[in-house]
Amino acid sequence: MAVEMTPASGVKSPSGSRADGLKYVKPWFTGNFFTALIGGGIGYAFGHWLGNAIASGYSVTVNSGYNDVAVYLSLLFGIVGWFAGLGALNYPIQKLLGLEPLDPPKSEKRTFWEHWTYSSDHKVVGVQYLFGMLLYFLVAGLLALGIRTELLSPTYHIWAPETYIEIVGEHGTMMMMMMTSVVMGPFGNFLIPLMIGSKKMAFPRLEAASFWFTVPSFLILLSALWQGGFQSGWTGYAPLSIQGGPGQSDYDVAFMLMAFSMILASINMTATIINYRAPGMRWSRMPILAWGLITTAFTMLLSVPVLVDGLYVMGLDRGVRTAMLYAGHGGSSFLWENLFWFFGHPEVYLLALPGFALTTELLPVFARKPIFAYKTSAAGMIGVATLSFFVWQHHLFMSGMNPDMRPLFMLTTELISIPTGFLYLVAMGTLWRGKIRLEVPMLFLLAVFWNFLWGGVTGVYNSDVPVDALVHGSFFVMAHFHFTIMGQLMFAVFAGVYYYVPLLFGVRMNDKLGKISFWIIFISFNSTFLPLFMIGLLGQPRRVFEYAVRLQHLNQWVTVSAYVLGFGILLYVINLVWSLAVTRTPSEQNPWESQGLEWQVGYPVPKDNFEKIPVVLRSPYYYGYENPGPIADLDPSAERVAVVSGGDE
Repeated sequence: MAVEMTPASGVKSPSGSRADGLKYVKPWFTGNFFTALIGGGIGYAFGHWLGNAIASGYSVTVNSGYNDVAVYLSLLFGIVGWFAGLGALNYPIQKLLGLEPLDPPKSEKRTFWEHWTYSSDHKVVGVQYLFGMLLYFLVAGLLALGIRTELLSPTYHIWAPETYIEIVGEHGTMMMMMMTSVVMGPFGNFLIPLMIGSKKMAFPRLEAASFWFTVPSFLILLSALWQGGFQSGWTGYAPLSIQGGPGQSDYDVAFMLMAFSMILASINMTATIINYRAPGMRWSRMPILAWGLITTAFTMLLSVPVLVDGLYVMGLDRGVRTAMLYAGHGGSSFLWENLFWFFGHPEVYLLALPGFALTTELLPVFARKPIFAYKTSAAGMIGVATLSFFVWQHHLFMSGMNPDMRPLFMLTTELISIPTGFLYLVAMGTLWRGKIRLEVPMLFLLAVFWNFLWGGVTGVYNSDVPVDALVHGSFFVMAHFHFTIMGQLMFAVFAGVYYYVPLLFGVRMNDKLGKISFWIIFISFNSTFLPLFMIGLLGQPRRVFEYAVRLQHLNQWVTVSAYVLGFGILLYVINLVWSLAVTRTPSEQNPWESQGLEWQVGYPVPKDNFEKIPVVLRSPYYYGYENPGPIADLDPSAERVAVVSGGDE
């Protein structure tokens, strides 16, 4: 039944109209993941029929004879059908018709089924991101094991050459594309409103859309394996990306969807942190995780649209015979390389910055002392984000383009190690003379610094042009970015999941299994990737499934270590799932004795987070003080809110 809400009093009445003429109505359709699959399938079929109808027999001459118009239209209409099946289009359509859609009521305790729907509750979206990203990571990890299995022997082959390069490209794309939101997605959406004293994210529907863009992106990318894959690798270099079959179109559209997800998430995160901080939450009191995510969001907003431009150009070249990237028809592949890496190198910091922020957020809890040089840490993040836009051409050192620019980009690449060093030294200062508690999250945090040290030191060598000429395209570079990204980011994520499970789900993970899985993961990770530095220096190139026989023993060692690493990660996941679904060992309300505002609301987190907007009284890092006092007044009077708000900034 339509109801009326008068703007002055906020009282509802059953008349069905308002003073401004709008009517409140329920959503027409409440969808879920499974209805979205049906809607996506219908849209895909319609788009394919339409593409064949309007471009029958049409194909790009340099392609493999496929009708790329039909491929792109099928994916486009499939996405529209996907969101229609979710029920995500209710709100915009009803608003266009002059109606006012009602949001479904939030539940006091989240249900299992709620996580399969298009929810505007930031806590539900955070959990959706958590398990979605975990799934994407595990699938990409299985593909990595497929790569290492092939490299057991230099002569005996499991995969055909074209299949091997498909698996390599799929693994790299899934890791680099899907994992960009592995911190901002689950931790940012669930925790940031709680950390800054807000009842919600700024744009709840954009928040939901940012997650549900990732699901079809994953499905489309995975489907490329059944359509010949893409031979261009995760970087999508032309002319291979123009000449490929429909699997390359899947790459194009999947990356585009993930880019939209990143843009929406960044808009939402930026608006929330700037505008929704509680009274008293000054910039100098803001949690370091919020600093990391807002700098990440700004970096995304400036770099990801450039990637979207490049993907759009690639689609035009493939679908309607333009020639902007194809040198054979007058274009330039350098255009794609510059557009891609202007996003692609800041993307490294879209992965690293949230990892450092999460690490620095948790470190004081287990060191039992305040963050050392809090402002320096925030400045380091801003410095890394800024300089990340001045280094992209070091990926083009060996391309032959504009050699005179190499010294400049070598300099800027080496300069970025300075603010990165700030973050590292802040962490070391926080640990210095701390009362360290070696809980499972702390073990993963300590491993972050060991791993990143290897990645950072080898990165300085990669930035040097003569050394880059030697190691370019080798396993040395591959080992470097695995230490930098997986060794830093994923170890921080493992720590964060273990740490926040009591707040998200009210249970504790098994400590014994946690420690066993940590040591297996840490030792096997180093055993996998440290030898790859030697393999790369000895001349083995990436993306090639045959190599010198003299390197077989090293490759076999790496492959066995990779399988042990996979077992360790699987053990961690089993611990998580078993703790949530079977044992459900209840957790204390604040088992880590954290002073963060997010831990003050208890489990289950109330549906609106706070009964009243709290007044923040101090920093969340007053560890080691005898009587730090409460971090916030959770039930303030209106007068106190007004006073604190007036002098907040």
